[in-house]
Amino acid sequence: MFYSAIRKVLFKFDPEAIHELTIKGFKASGSTPLNLLYKQNITDKPVEAMGITFPNPVGLAAGLDKNGECINAFAAMGFGFVEIGTVTPKPQPGNPKPRIFRLPSANAVINRMGFNNKGVDYLIDQVRKANFKGVLGINIGKNKDTPDEHAKDDYLICMRKVYNYATYITINISSPNTPGLRSLQYGDALNELLAVLKAEQKVLTKQHSKYVPLAVKIAPDLSKEEIESIAQCLISNDIDGVIATNTTLSREGVVGLEHGEEQGGLSGEPVKDKSTEVIRLLAIALDNKLPIIGVGGISSGRDAQEKIAAGAKLVQVYTGFIYQGPELVKDIVNTL
Repeated sequence: MFYSAIRKVLFKFDPEAIHELTIKGFKASGSTPLNLLYKQNITDKPVEAMGITFPNPVGLAAGLDKNGECINAFAAMGFGFVEIGTVTPKPQPGNPKPRIFRLPSANAVINRMGFNNKGVDYLIDQVRKANFKGVLGINIGKNKDTPDEHAKDDYLICMRKVYNYATYITINISSPNTPGLRSLQYGDALNELLAVLKAEQKVLTKQHSKYVPLAVKIAPDLSKEEIESIAQCLISNDIDGVIATNTTLSREGVVGLEHGEEQGGLSGEPVKDKSTEVIRLLAIALDNKLPIIGVGGISSGRDAQEKIAAGAKLVQVYTGFIYQGPELVKDIVNTL
């Protein structure tokens, strides 16, 4: 396919520079005949989850299209759903560069982007321009300079602004690249945040005359007890879904490799088993009370099958997509 032919060339250049160039290309071509370079016809395999009918179970994970600039392009590739973001109330530059590192021998990436994005108002403008009719997830977070004790205010700002444009909203409390963010996954902090957001969901449902489900994205670096505690908090607050998992702080599988000790979140093949184990434990703790979207290390249909077997209802790809290209979507759908 077109992508495999040019990947070797792309991988010779700086990862972030190539990412920005690719985003510009997808943005420019998404609604033009040039999208034939990556457009795919994917067999419908509908899945019901969170009260939504997904055309197929393969989604694009948040982080690749942070500002919602390439929705039409990713739709053309055949994704069953597209998740954009993470977006914050105010634009922010993120962490200093370099902040993305490829580890090709491990089919992995380390990033410490730090929620770099153009802000929620810009994202909404892009969603309007896309006029996308498919399933759109919008992933929201907090600005780096917002104190942890006021984190809920940032989530509320984003939630109110994106509500009318999202099919579902993801609460990102698991990125390792925003100081203090992962502390929101635990105990009273998580319960308080989810209670506030759930109450606001009820208000917005009345205001917009539609129900937009809330999902929470969690980390892979959790103990069995922590997973069980999170599960009970999700259930008690009537959260609609959970995404497992984000990137890991572990360096298992990349020790000794070039860039293997860079700070940031590790994604790709090395996180696959860790993510799958979190899904398995989470599925037991949730007891089918809400659906799991599995993400982490999926680079083939077989990898996706493992996530489904562990208890996921849907899957998302990110790093595998960087290495495999759009054909990965077709492979997974055909395998499942």
